[in-house]
Amino acid sequence: MTPMILTLMLLAYLLGSISSAVLISKLFRLPDPRTTGSNNPGATNVLRTGGKLPAALVLLFDILKGTIPVWGSYFLGVEPFYLGLIGICACLGHIYPLFFGFKGGKAVATALGTMMPIGLDLTGLLLASWVLVLAITGYSSLAAIITVGLAPVFTWFIKPMYTLPVLMLSLLIIARHHQNIARLLRGNESRVWDKDKNLKE
Repeated sequence: MTPMILTLMLLAYLLGSISSAVLISKLFRLPDPRTTGSNNPGATNVLRTGGKLPAALVLLFDILKGTIPVWGSYFLGVEPFYLGLIGICACLGHIYPLFFGFKGGKAVATALGTMMPIGLDLTGLLLASWVLVLAITGYSSLAAIITVGLAPVFTWFIKPMYTLPVLMLSLLIIARHHQNIARLLRGNESRVWDKDKNLKE
């Protein structure tokens, strides 16, 4: 592993560590998403506490946290496996943010952002999968789990050389949702339109 790749991994982690949910909530004078609603600093929780515009801004920034380091590294000639590691570092920054007490979100949007440079066809399939599952079930967590589970399969048919990096990212995001999986199995997971302040996400 070269010094350049290590530097890119570090920069990806630092960019991922910027919690847009917390910053945008402060900008819009909304409650801290880490202590309100599901206590998860992500777009879904901000949607519940502040509405569509702040949530859309959080979603956009979180996607860019994944896209910028991976896309930039791609143009520097970094190989697919190391692009996957850089993407994982961006997601780890979101999950364990250096600047916010190492307490972050689930990194779904950031993971999506890391996969977007692979191509618009993959991006479209992932977005369609997420929207479809969310519309049918109302469970943001289930939509995320199914979407990232399908991501390596889609990638295999579109650009097979990126299957392993995408698989690594998918396993990270699914592992991050272990509590959601347990609640889904118990039947007490919250839906995206729920407003109860004791929600879990």
